[in-house]
Amino acid sequence: MIKYNRVVLKLSGESLLGKLQHGIDQDVITDYALQIKEIISIGIEVGIVIGGGNIFRGLSGAAKGFDRCKGDQMGMLATVVNSLALASALEALQIRARVLTAIAMQPIGEFYTKELAIKALEKGEVAIFAAGTGNPFFTTDTAASLRAIEVGADVMLKGTRVDGVYTADPEKYPDATKFDKISFEEVYSKGLRIMDLTATTLCKENNLPVIVFNMDKKGNLLKVVHGEPVGTYVYND
Repeated sequence: MIKYNRVVLKLSGESLLGKLQHGIDQDVITDYALQIKEIISIGIEVGIVIGGGNIFRGLSGAAKGFDRCKGDQMGMLATVVNSLALASALEALQIRARVLTAIAMQPIGEFYTKELAIKALEKGEVAIFAAGTGNPFFTTDTAASLRAIEVGADVMLKGTRVDGVYTADPEKYPDATKFDKISFEEVYSKGLRIMDLTATTLCKENNLPVIVFNMDKKGNLLKVVHGEPVGTYVYND
């Protein structure tokens, strides 16, 4: 039984590195496209936001001397590159994909509007939301939260390299314990940074649940949309 009919999937740019030091690992992006095809084929409406950290991160650039606004704009363009790559991988599998950008840049992508995005989703197209929110100082987690709320998604799916939310970073602290469920209030009180605070607040105030799960494990995405206990479910009290 399908639990979620419309989802927004947030993917990290760093995950696209795969075994590479820089750029896009074709095996990784093809694997992601295959997993997305699985849920499209059962009628799930899918929107996607991808980070740009495999190419350029605005905060890292600012730390090295870039103007923060310029650095964030460079990061936005990196998300467009990744979005085009995913669209190409999906189209190679005969899945229609539409890149919608927060900054006007035709013919690379169509300028995002809520109405255009919903129309694409209703037609069975994958709507890929690129260029963040179009503004500096906002992360792609915030962009994913915002787009999910705007298009009326049932849930935001945050695909990561770990299998949920832990008491501490499990890659650094092997004794960290995983939460199967956790409320947004607990996320605040425990100081867990599953997303930036703006994104977390947007989800909390708009009653948008978030599922954090390991996207690199094949089959997890399909299990999530069927409501199987994969990852960590983040919810309102």
